[in-house]
Amino acid sequence: MNSLRIFLIEDDTFFGESLKYHLSLNPDFEVHLFTTGKDCLQNLYLKPQIICLDFGLPDITGDKLLQKIRAINNSIPIIIISGQEDIEVAINFLKSGASDYIVKNSHTKEILWNAILKTKENLKLISEIEDLKEKLEQKFSFEKTIIGQSDIMKEVFTKISKALNSNINVSINGETGTGKEVVAKAIHFNSDRKNKPFVAVNMAAIPRELMENEFFGHEKGAFTGADSRAMGKFEQANGGTIFLDEIAELDLNLQSKLLRVLQEREVIRIGGKEAIKFDARLIIATHKNLAEEVKKGNFREDLYYRIMGLPIYLPPLRERDNDVLLLSKHFVNLFVKENKLKPITISKEAKDKIQKYPFPGNIRELKAVIDLACVLCNDNEITKNDLTFSSFNDSNIFLHEEKTLREYTSEIILHHLKKNNNDVIKTAKKLDIGKSTIYNLIQSLDKRDKL
Repeated sequence: MNSLRIFLIEDDTFFGESLKYHLSLNPDFEVHLFTTGKDCLQNLYLKPQIICLDFGLPDITGDKLLQKIRAINNSIPIIIISGQEDIEVAINFLKSGASDYIVKNSHTKEILWNAILKTKENLKLISEIEDLKEKLEQKFSFEKTIIGQSDIMKEVFTKISKALNSNINVSINGETGTGKEVVAKAIHFNSDRKNKPFVAVNMAAIPRELMENEFFGHEKGAFTGADSRAMGKFEQANGGTIFLDEIAELDLNLQSKLLRVLQEREVIRIGGKEAIKFDARLIIATHKNLAEEVKKGNFREDLYYRIMGLPIYLPPLRERDNDVLLLSKHFVNLFVKENKLKPITISKEAKDKIQKYPFPGNIRELKAVIDLACVLCNDNEITKNDLTFSSFNDSNIFLHEEKTLREYTSEIILHHLKKNNNDVIKTAKKLDIGKSTIYNLIQSLDKRDKL
C-alpha cells in the first residue's frame, strides 16, 4: 500500500484545515477535506481508504452519515471525531461499525495521527491476507495446477469436481510421482474447508514407533521427553483436511486405532483420558493396490471400506498421450520465470525423444529432466542431446517382471481396455488386432474368476 487516501469531514473550517495540514505532513497521506456529509457521499467514488468523520455536521448527524457510508461500502474504516465525551455515545458508534472514537481536545491531532497509522497497518495486514488467499486459490485451482488435456485426465478432473461438492472421503491411487498430493491440495483448497488447515502425513517417512504420537499427540509427562502437551495431526487438521499419504504402509496395530478414530471422530492423546472431537475431511493416497493388500492380510478390510470413499486413479505419464509435451512446456516456462531467463523452446527432435521415453518416475522425473535441460541448452533451445534420462530407469517398463508372452499380451490388452473405457472396437483398432482376440480374453478371464 503506497499513498493512503483519507477523507476528513469537518464543518469547522479552521479546525478542519488544521487537521488536514497536520496529516499532510506525512507524504504517504492523501487528505481530502469536506465540510458536509453530502460532499462526502458525492465523492465516495474516489474510494477513500479511511474516513475521519465529525459527529456534528450541519446537514446530517454523524450516526446517519455512518449508516449511509456503510450501505455503500461496508469495509471502509471510519474514525469518529466528536466534542462529546459521553461514553455511551462512543459505545453506540463503535457498535454501529466505527473503528475508533476520538474526543476533540488539544491532543486530537496526535491521537488522530496515531489512530490512522494503526488503521493503515491493519489495512496492510488485511490486504496481505487477501492477496495470499487469492494466490493460494490460483495456485491450487485444479484446472491450472494439474496440467493435462488427455481423455484419461479429463476423467480425473470430473472426479475432483465431484469431490468438491461433498465431504466424502477421497482415495487417490497412482504410481510414485504422478502428483497425488497436488490433487489432494487441489480438492482441499477448492472446497468449503479451504480456509482451514491442510495437514499432510507421509506414512512411509515416519518411524513406526512415532506414528501413534504423530496421529494423536500426547499429554505433558506421557513419556520421557514429553515436556509439554502436543496436538496430533488429527487435532491440527480440525475443520480442514487430513491427507494420509502411502496409507498402505500403516502398521496393522495402528490400522485398528485409526479405524476407531474415524468411526468415533475423536482422539485421545497419549497419556490422556479425555476424548477430543475433531472434524476433518480424510484424503488418502497410495501407489499400491489396497484391495490386493487386503487379500494378502496386510490391510484391514473394515478400514479399507471406511476410507475408500470416492476413488481417483491418477494415471502414469506414459498413459497420458500428449500431456507429456504440455507438461514439458509448463516446466520450461516455470524454470524460465523462476530464474529470470529469456524464453526457451523445445526442438522437434527433443519433443520426439520426450514422447518416446516412458518416464517411470512420472511427473517428478519429467520436471527434473526439463530443469536440467534448461541449464544445459544453448541458444535458448532444448535439443535431444540436452535431455538426460536416468540410467537406472529401464525404458522397457513391461520387462521389469518375467512373464509369459500370453501374460504380457493380456496385460497390454487390459491396459488399453481400461484406458479406452472398455471400448472393444476402439481398443482393437489401437492395437491393430481383431475384436475376437479381445472378446476371447474377456471370456477366459470370466471363466477363471468363476473357478
